[in-house]
Amino acid sequence: MTETLHWYAETTGGVRQGDAPVHPGCGAVHLSTDLPAGTLKAVRAELPWTMEADERLFMNGYQTWTYSPELDRNGKLRGTDHIPGFLRKKYAFDRYGDYHFAPYGHQKGQSHGFSYCYFRKGTQFRLVASLDEKPGYTILRYDSGKALLTLERDCAGVEHPGGSFALFDLFFAEGGETEVFDGWFQAMGIKPRTEKKLAGYSSWYNRYQDITEDTIREDLTGCRSLLCPGDLFQIDDGWEPKVGDWLETDAQKFPHGLKGMVEEIHATGFQAGLWLAPFVCEKDSALFRQHPDWLLKVDSKPWCCGSNWSSFYALDIDHPEVQAYLKQVFDRVLKDWGFDLVKLDFLYGAAPFGNGRESRAGRMQRAMALLRSWCGDKLILGCGVPVMPAFGIVDYCRVGCDVGLDWDDVWYMRLFHRERVSTKQSIGNTIFRRQLNRRAYGSDPDVFFLREENCKLTPQQKDQLATVNALFSGILLTSDMPSRYTLEMREQYAALRDLSAHAENICVDADHDICIRYTLHGQEKTLVLEKKKL
Repeated sequence: MTETLHWYAETTGGVRQGDAPVHPGCGAVHLSTDLPAGTLKAVRAELPWTMEADERLFMNGYQTWTYSPELDRNGKLRGTDHIPGFLRKKYAFDRYGDYHFAPYGHQKGQSHGFSYCYFRKGTQFRLVASLDEKPGYTILRYDSGKALLTLERDCAGVEHPGGSFALFDLFFAEGGETEVFDGWFQAMGIKPRTEKKLAGYSSWYNRYQDITEDTIREDLTGCRSLLCPGDLFQIDDGWEPKVGDWLETDAQKFPHGLKGMVEEIHATGFQAGLWLAPFVCEKDSALFRQHPDWLLKVDSKPWCCGSNWSSFYALDIDHPEVQAYLKQVFDRVLKDWGFDLVKLDFLYGAAPFGNGRESRAGRMQRAMALLRSWCGDKLILGCGVPVMPAFGIVDYCRVGCDVGLDWDDVWYMRLFHRERVSTKQSIGNTIFRRQLNRRAYGSDPDVFFLREENCKLTPQQKDQLATVNALFSGILLTSDMPSRYTLEMREQYAALRDLSAHAENICVDADHDICIRYTLHGQEKTLVLEKKKL
């Protein structure tokens, strides 16, 4: 049924408004208008949109870690307003997501998301998505009580010279899951940089920052009997002196640097990966002390992005010395040391704000383009990045939060932000963002576990995590110590690799419990996850 979309745009120089007919399957809709010169104040649109009682709504969260479940008609999302102010300030809980710029609704049936959302009834989808975020993120809000879909262009504060302005570039599709998502990516002209599935090892979820030359060499030796030629061996956080100081290794942990370690990794037939967080630095870093002018300032103060490490801060990507430094970092890591892949984390730190020249999203897109220019054709695994700016730029990308060594962390951590560590929420995001895999990039659902030591997950929980990861991933990693695998664990690992490579006809029924059906070597298989536990 055709409805009327009413739009409104305002600069300090004046107001324009108008109407456009749309319907759920109308495809691309490009809305623009001549706007008077001035500072953009608001660009929004409203569209009557009914959600039936048995429909489900998915609102894509701001960045890759942001928990993004399917909601029923009374569902809502929780921000950080409920956290006491002193805790919010001390731990910067409101700096990991959209909390500092996107108000959260407090009534049942009020939710919002970024760049795309869908309404699902059974196997039929109604997709509403953005085709271009450079003028500003498309923030979608739904209020089931008012049966109203509101769209906002996140562009306030940008200077408009006068003339034509792209209000919204939208894509409306109705039909089956494959049909609507294939249509969206075709309309954007975006294809994944690689179709190749990658598997391997990451050092993080066992040793965390407690890594040394000896521990890495021990795990590399174990991986020789488990991984396949061409697999990834990735060194995660802990190799650097402090976050932000990337040109040298921690002298005590890696006294001989990393070039020789990369040679050892290559000698085993594996690809070598390294973790960095290029757009941030921690307070205890030499960079923070020596280059305070490199930090992004908001109201004359460095912008804190979170409380990890000694707390960490955004770098100003417009500062020419920051760009020169980061180019030097990537040249050293990729050319001098010889790494094949970089896992680039906490990328949201590049663009917590826009400015008079560009929107928040435009700045994030420019940051991603810089990363690709510095990395050339080397592989990038994105993490902690606003979702749509990574499309077609990174080779692989996280789609959920970090998994934990238990199911859903301790009770008080569940009261905080949507980006928190949680195996439960990671599985949910892997399932509900499954459509991005092999369309935007190869999805990274984070690691799975088979081990028994240093892991509190039950056997059933480990099996669910591993199976979901294998079915919906473009990159399949573990952080177990392969040298400690039993014969049974090795057989389990081989089965997961087989599942990842050969599963077909994968479909998800999430109306009640989450039922995942697939075919493996001609046999029909089913995995059921209780929705109340997700």
